[in-house]
Amino acid sequence: MSDSAAYTPPKVWTWNKASGGAFAHINRPIAGPTHEQALPRGRHPLQLYSLATPNGVKVTVLLEELLALGHAGAEYDAWLIRIGEGDQFGSGFVEVNPNSKIPALLDCSGPAPVRVFESGAILLYLAEKFGAFVPGKPARRAECLSWLFWQMGSAPFLGGGFGHFYAYAPTKIEYAIDRFAMEVKRQLDVLERRLADNPYVAGDEYTIADIAIWPWYGALVRGELYDAGEFLQVHEYGNVIRWADEIASRPAVQRGRRVNRVNGPLESQLRERHDASDFDTRTQDKLEARS
Repeated sequence: MSDSAAYTPPKVWTWNKASGGAFAHINRPIAGPTHEQALPRGRHPLQLYSLATPNGVKVTVLLEELLALGHAGAEYDAWLIRIGEGDQFGSGFVEVNPNSKIPALLDCSGPAPVRVFESGAILLYLAEKFGAFVPGKPARRAECLSWLFWQMGSAPFLGGGFGHFYAYAPTKIEYAIDRFAMEVKRQLDVLERRLADNPYVAGDEYTIADIAIWPWYGALVRGELYDAGEFLQVHEYGNVIRWADEIASRPAVQRGRRVNRVNGPLESQLRERHDASDFDTRTQDKLEARS
């Protein structure tokens, strides 16, 4: 333990100073909107409000996979929510997701819009709505949902835990980084053992379990998350790498990961998606015009 100063928590915590770090300007201990801001609506049945973080990528990948299967009802408008600028605290967004996190979905295909928030809930809602990417047989369905909820419970240790303290915290804390690095490597080993005998996480079928896990753990082993591949020695997880590369090669995945992306090479970005032709016709000028 090399931290230079010990911290003794006060008897009562109060919010009286900035926490520091990359997201300090939007962090706060209360919920609810900070400003009035209506959400836009497009012409498609599904309205997605998101950003291409790992949690956002889950939903756009599934939507593109559904469209690739021929489910025309999965057409969607994807509106950009700039979380660094606080769009998630606008009144319209909070109405769709009172937790103020992306992604959030409005299904306008029925007589009244249905809101769905939390990425795992959105994946399950869409999979059940279209009868795809979730097994129908009880045992296979149970396996798929177990891994889906494994991701929902595990990823906070990778993102808010390891990712925050390794990449974003204003001070590098040895104890915190070691604690979460150990847990992330344990989780990778869980996947490594599972994928040693199965092509996909839930078994023989590509499901919403893979779609949920891949943007986090697939990106990690492919060296695309937190620049932490060498630190975590991800080359040790050959089965996870094989699985991650196979999913990354799917055309629908390649499209889905571009939607609502605002960083990286220009050709990897599609800040908003309103039609399938957007993947082919967006130019740099159009992208910049929407920024």
